[in-house]
Amino acid sequence: MRLDPFSSWPGQDPAISAQRYSGASYNVAMHDRASIAAALRELGALLELTGENSFKVRAYENGAHALEHAEGDLGWLVAEGRLTSLKNIGRALAERITELYTTGHCEQLDRLRDALPPGILELSQVPNLGPKKAMALRDLLGVASVAELKVACAAGLVRGLKGFGEKTEQNLLEGIARWEKRETRMRLEDALLEAERLLAFLRASPAVERAEAAGSLRRWRETVGDLDVIVATRDADGAMARFVDYPAIAKVEARGDTKCTVRLSNGLQVDLRAVAPEDFWTALHHFTGSKAHHVKLRGLARDRGLTISEYGVFRLPPGARDPAEGAPPPVAGEKLPVSSEAELYSHLGLQLVPPELREDVGELELARAGRLPDYLEQSDIQGLVHCHTVYSDGRNTVEEMARAADALGMKYLTITDHSPAAGYAGGLTVDRLKAQWDEIARVQERVKVRLLRGTESDILEDGALDWPDEILEQLDVVIASVHSRLKMDEDAMTRRLVAAMRRPQFKIWGHALGRLIGKRPPFACRVEEVLDAAAESRAAIEVNGDPHRLDMEPRWLREAAKRGLRFVVSVDAHSTAAFDYLRFGVHTARRGGLTRAQVLNTLDVEAFCAAVRPA
Repeated sequence: MRLDPFSSWPGQDPAISAQRYSGASYNVAMHDRASIAAALRELGALLELTGENSFKVRAYENGAHALEHAEGDLGWLVAEGRLTSLKNIGRALAERITELYTTGHCEQLDRLRDALPPGILELSQVPNLGPKKAMALRDLLGVASVAELKVACAAGLVRGLKGFGEKTEQNLLEGIARWEKRETRMRLEDALLEAERLLAFLRASPAVERAEAAGSLRRWRETVGDLDVIVATRDADGAMARFVDYPAIAKVEARGDTKCTVRLSNGLQVDLRAVAPEDFWTALHHFTGSKAHHVKLRGLARDRGLTISEYGVFRLPPGARDPAEGAPPPVAGEKLPVSSEAELYSHLGLQLVPPELREDVGELELARAGRLPDYLEQSDIQGLVHCHTVYSDGRNTVEEMARAADALGMKYLTITDHSPAAGYAGGLTVDRLKAQWDEIARVQERVKVRLLRGTESDILEDGALDWPDEILEQLDVVIASVHSRLKMDEDAMTRRLVAAMRRPQFKIWGHALGRLIGKRPPFACRVEEVLDAAAESRAAIEVNGDPHRLDMEPRWLREAAKRGLRFVVSVDAHSTAAFDYLRFGVHTARRGGLTRAQVLNTLDVEAFCAAVRPA
């Protein structure tokens, strides 16, 4: 048995894998870039299992993306030695690609496959089971798949192994259940990158007047099941021809006159619809969704004698019934002009509802009453909050982070490295924290952005913060987060958080419920009780912009807002590149209905410091 190189990638259709790989080796000609990209991804995943650093592992994913989206003939790039001219492909990756292209094999990949037990990659994807334990189970019990592990756990075979036990066995069964129910959805960050590349490719065609992504991506949902793209064109054939030429397409699944469905090499399905330019806005609106929002919107349209669909906004003829969802418009109905989504909503007597809010959570009632507020914009943010440096687990120095913030025009930057208990993340000692303060002072003389001394302090098991009070009181900002004992029961976790909230130094609740999208669910606690305690203490809630977290989720942001709590939209940046996470935080805040007045880092530096400074 050999590992399916796509087995760990969400959304991958097994049929695509079967088309590209045969048994234990690459018996297909390695001349299509999708197969080579798949091999690079497998190589990166196997290297991760051997303990390779995350930056090198990510390099293989970046290289696979670059190869999939490179225009021009791959054979020419190989023959001319020009692979390194592609972004994210250096000398080592170019050598691997050349080897795969010319021989159909990669010696390093074959060596890793031989060295690692078959099935270990699949096993390592099970929640609550890391690579080391997966290897131990493979060696001790001979399990080579998740199905075999499930049988072993159910039979009580795992609990008897050294280093495991009954509780571990139960946790594995829970992890297997989650793995079996896992969504074949792509994280927002990855889907957005894919969409941006595809849209740039389409917009370069003279046949395409306009192209935009719709669906859950446009609503900035945490994960995306498939990608909907709407193209305005007078030349549908030309737009379709351009679309199917996209280099990352693995398979054209269906193609009609105005609609085409393809599967990309990373497994993402893309549906493209070509419409006349005058129908662009109604089509974009219709395919943006959500379904619940549209059902209620159609009802409001009927109340005004109108029908709304992908085909446009029509006035119903006397006695006519509203066509069923997806049906063509009434033949005799007057078609109303729609030159923007704002005009579409105006026809229905509504304010424009931003895409992020179209979830039927009260937005249409507000729009009908004319009470939709001005929601948070990225331009409102004055300071970057929750930033790590090389002092703990960040990649950049204090000065590099500061200069990058300067380049973005930010007014302030919080340096919030980990506290001592976070040993896994290079948590600071008191001496290192004070050395960082000295460095912040030196860097401050060379940059415009105001540097604020802070910490991301662990919330310990009893609710204490992981620094003495005399240290916390010398800081400008304290972000308090749970990083350990995430499996405490609901009562214990609730007591832990409420106790933390009651400490005067507690000011910002970091990545509140500890989720990692697609990998770890939120921990158990009585959220509303904790929010009540936060409101009493006047703490702020972090809206964490890391695309792996996006925590708190919108429903809890709305509950927090009802209690008058305020918020901080953070980047949780471990590098200067992660400052881009600000847009994810802002859109998550918008999904929760937050306004500028509710977000503390829209304030100037003095007002921000006054709001968050530890008591």
